[in-house]
Amino acid sequence: MAEYIPSPVKWVRDQVELYESSGGTEGVSLMQTGLPCIIVTHKGNKTGAIRKTPLMRVKDGDGYVLVASQGGAPKNPVWVYNLRSDGDVEIRDGTEVHAMRVREVEDDDERQRVWALCVEAFPPYAEYQAKTSRKIPVFIAEPA
Repeated sequence: MAEYIPSPVKWVRDQVELYESSGGTEGVSLMQTGLPCIIVTHKGNKTGAIRKTPLMRVKDGDGYVLVASQGGAPKNPVWVYNLRSDGDVEIRDGTEVHAMRVREVEDDDERQRVWALCVEAFPPYAEYQAKTSRKIPVFIAEPA
């Protein structure tokens, strides 16, 4: 079993710790905004260590859409490279934990469909895309 390495970012560490220590009954809104979040457990592409990332909860049928917006920053969040390297993840959604497989959305029509779901769930995603020159990566997590 790989070692879990908590994020160097304090709010991420705190969010994951509260979410998981409560069994998914607390910390289920992103940074206490009231917006629902999930915890994505994945493997570091360089270290092989277990990483945990809180993300906005965007449902797509039985799966989830994972948006690498990073607030419209010029660079992708590190977890993008982890998912590109190994698509096997675990998603905690409240008290439920699911083994999932992710794939990056490459097809323009599919991206347009899921991007609409993302913006509906969290309208600032549109602003984030407008303020960065990168095409924000989007992944779909589906039951393994």
